[in-house]
Amino acid sequence: MAYAGGCMTSREALIALNLVDHVGPVRLRQLMACLGPDPAAILRARREELMAVPGIGEDTADAIASWERTVDLGNELRRIEASGVRIVIAEDDEYPPLLRQIYDPPMVLYVKGSLLPKDRNGVALVGSRLTTPYGQDVARKLAYQLAFTGVTVVSGGARGIDTAAHQGALSAGGRTIAVLGTGINRVFPPENAALYERITAHGAVMTQFPFNRPADKQSFPIRNRIVAGMTQGTVVVEANLSSGALITANFATEYGRQVFAVPGRIDSPRSKGCHDLIKQGAKLCEGAEDILSEFEYLFPPSNKPPSAASSGTLPGIELSETETRVLDALDPGAERSPDEVIRTTGLAASVVSVALLSLELKRLVRQLPGRIYARVL
Repeated sequence: MAYAGGCMTSREALIALNLVDHVGPVRLRQLMACLGPDPAAILRARREELMAVPGIGEDTADAIASWERTVDLGNELRRIEASGVRIVIAEDDEYPPLLRQIYDPPMVLYVKGSLLPKDRNGVALVGSRLTTPYGQDVARKLAYQLAFTGVTVVSGGARGIDTAAHQGALSAGGRTIAVLGTGINRVFPPENAALYERITAHGAVMTQFPFNRPADKQSFPIRNRIVAGMTQGTVVVEANLSSGALITANFATEYGRQVFAVPGRIDSPRSKGCHDLIKQGAKLCEGAEDILSEFEYLFPPSNKPPSAASSGTLPGIELSETETRVLDALDPGAERSPDEVIRTTGLAASVVSVALLSLELKRLVRQLPGRIYARVL
């Protein structure tokens, strides 16, 4: 499929440029400043014209001038159409408005699901892949509370804290967005395939990477800047000193967004990164109210989660079939471990964990020391 004659839309040209080596958002801006606002003109430009653009070296000029020999645009467009993926560019209304404000906004976004105006009120919730039960419980609880207030929970779809964040938001019936560090047709980690489907139905799965791009050390920091760039603030739940979540927090600081950190045990290496962020000025986060208090102008008071002093079931929330089964497994006056609830209900451990969290937030179950649960009489 030849495009040199100029029969190419701006959207197709941006998809092609996104596939060209050495071309990123910053170089695209430099090229458009000299060659005009139409990205297709960049692909039609001669090598000499490209070399005349400040900041464009020989490697970049050669890659663009020979793009039709190295980029299979036709095949990429067929993949997009066949998979039901939408390509969102900066000129589109659904392109995240906060993402337009960063220094290097993605040229294109591959999107499955929906991006809505209210996603502007999004908060990133991130942390380590290697986490503790404490970290996962906190992530689910925070995500649930945020989603219940109408906040879109944004994370990276990875193991650990990211997965718990998406699960918590979904259990509240809220919106969540997963930003991938791979091509949109790759599920990483593979066990999150069903979770990605749920996210697509109640938010979006998105990436800037083309089809079949594998995960690597470069792709995750690139992904992290999108997570930080499209949200009002970033919450780090659990992270060691080398965690990629700290990269997300650094991007948030660079973009002038609020950073929050959840404290952990002082002797836990899994929380050292969070403690370091707090020392550097991140806001200590003990609950969703600490986050929402920074963004009071965005959320009506009636939607705020109840404080620790409040009592009673949250109004307007019905129990799902799963929550009912788990609640029935907790006899009044009895105390049960999650394993006992799993044996009684026959449900998967991950399902029981999310249901117990939901019931706790609805004030129907309380958690006792040692991760023991009791039904509230």
